Amino acid sequence: MGRKRYLVVTAAGHGTRMGSALPKQFLEFEGKPVLRRTVERFLSADPEIKIVTVLPSDYLEEWRSLCLRTNFVIPQILVQGGITRFHSVQNALSKIPDGAIVAIHDGVRPLVSEKLILEMFEKMDAGCRALIPVLPMVDTLKAIRKVNVDGEERLETIPGVAVDRSTVFGAQTPQMFYSEEIKAAYRQPYSTSFTDDASVAQQFGIPVDYVIGERTNIKLTTPEDLAIASAFAKL
Repeated sequence: MGRKRYLVVTAAGHGTRMGSALPKQFLEFEGKPVLRRTVERFLSADPEIKIVTVLPSDYLEEWRSLCLRTNFVIPQILVQGGITRFHSVQNALSKIPDGAIVAIHDGVRPLVSEKLILEMFEKMDAGCRALIPVLPMVDTLKAIRKVNVDGEERLETIPGVAVDRSTVFGAQTPQMFYSEEIKAAYRQPYSTSFTDDASVAQQFGIPVDYVIGERTNIKLTTPEDLAIASAFAKL
């Protein structure tokens, strides 16, 4: 019998860059809250997946009420977010048993495809211990630093530093792991170098494999992102 599948959907931020009083995960996207759209992607890929939803403490009851009002009545464990994303994921992982595969996904990436989700779960079932989607860079990259000149912030080239675009990839979610291993990794002391779940895993010595991600699997951060995602959803 294979490992059970769990989803940790991280939605504990307030999304100030979106410029909305309502956290971005609760904004309407194609007729439904962004967070609901995200969760539905995983339920469509695997209706048996177990869901752990991480939310801001002041929106736990709001999400419960919203789910009831809109008849989005699905089993889910609600978890209060922490000081950082690291601590939010740590809180969520405490609700997941050993011996499972856990997918950790940004609640504001509502366009991840069922195809990518299933492809990744199949690779995990085949023996990957950690797996993340990445995209190759298509732009020319520059090494630049911020400097202050007479009280004005400027950008300047870092001399002698060249960036080889062919070796640089952008990481996406979902990121998948064996639950007992990622739980152990998240017992490490917090570090600012932990920029995603894979960086936590790698610091702990867990080998990470990669699949090519999706250009449409964007993270909604600004109003422009929401407009782009709406255009993608109509493709």
